[in-house]
Amino acid sequence: MDWRNYVMIAIACVLIYLAIGRQFEPLLLLPISFGMLLVNLMPGIMAAPTDTSNGGLFYYLYQGVKLGIYPPLIFLGIGAMTDFGPLIANPKSFLLGAAAQLGIFITFIGAILLGFDVQSAGSIGIIGGADGPTAIFVTSKLKPELLGPIAVAAYSYMALVPIIQPPIMKLLTTKKERAVVMEQLRPVSKLEKILFPIIVTIVVALLLPDAVPLVGMLMLGNIFRESGVVSRISNTAQNELMNIITIFLGVTVGATATGEVFLSPSTLLIIVLGLFAFACGTAGGVLFGKVMYKVTGGKVNPLIGSAGVSAVPMAARVSQKVGQAENPGNFLLMHAMGPNVAGVIGSAVAAGVLLAIC
Repeated sequence: MDWRNYVMIAIACVLIYLAIGRQFEPLLLLPISFGMLLVNLMPGIMAAPTDTSNGGLFYYLYQGVKLGIYPPLIFLGIGAMTDFGPLIANPKSFLLGAAAQLGIFITFIGAILLGFDVQSAGSIGIIGGADGPTAIFVTSKLKPELLGPIAVAAYSYMALVPIIQPPIMKLLTTKKERAVVMEQLRPVSKLEKILFPIIVTIVVALLLPDAVPLVGMLMLGNIFRESGVVSRISNTAQNELMNIITIFLGVTVGATATGEVFLSPSTLLIIVLGLFAFACGTAGGVLFGKVMYKVTGGKVNPLIGSAGVSAVPMAARVSQKVGQAENPGNFLLMHAMGPNVAGVIGSAVAAGVLLAIC
């Protein structure tokens, strides 16, 4: 081992502390950080097979990342876990979800201006959606050699949403805006919830076929949930399957963060650009929330715009927490879930756009 491995071991220990001690999205951060620790202690765990030896354990598990198998399965689980009711009840949330994808395309253009090729720029830009599975899916298609740093950046920023987003939200909003109490959402019928995933799948398939593997699996999981006739399948997608894929994905993504790869100038620039993309996405959602605040005469709390990034339900919980800090009687969670779910769909659509143009 050289000094870079020791630095990565230290970083892994800090992330383990944040996952356990501070409980920053431990379901993501703990397997990622422990995979990072293992690979820097024993690099052979990711070794490819040769004529005389088998590959390391994580090499084989990583094929699900490399071949784009894990991301659609994660989307299946997310769909089965997610209630699209808040989005259906307030379709304007789609606009907030779309605005939060701004960071993807700003960073895409910026990366090109900094000298990255189009495929690399697309892979870097997608980090702004704060959606690890989408980032992995896009990068595996466009620039597989960047899969390690892109995946680590995307999942790390997802896990650190409670740290990254609040300062941006407070900077861009006033105390009065953050204290706005929104009206209760209307009830959504079961028929609406069943028709929604079918209609979205048809529209996306016709307009943007490249996004279908992600959006289609998301909607399949959701119709499992809402149909009420396949509870065993729905429960498996939400629990056992989701947990297994999360473990495999987390530890293998973390295991790509070797000192040699991670502590290089180009990788560090990718990490910085990914943070910029995520910050711009959060800012885009909040700023459009301010527009909606003005247009509706103060009926929309701009904080829910920050939930337009795809980190479900982390970003919605952050909107709730920041709003309640200003007004303890304010409950924004269900309102924020609309943009949050729209952000999942929006990031998958943005991925389809990048795949089509790169």
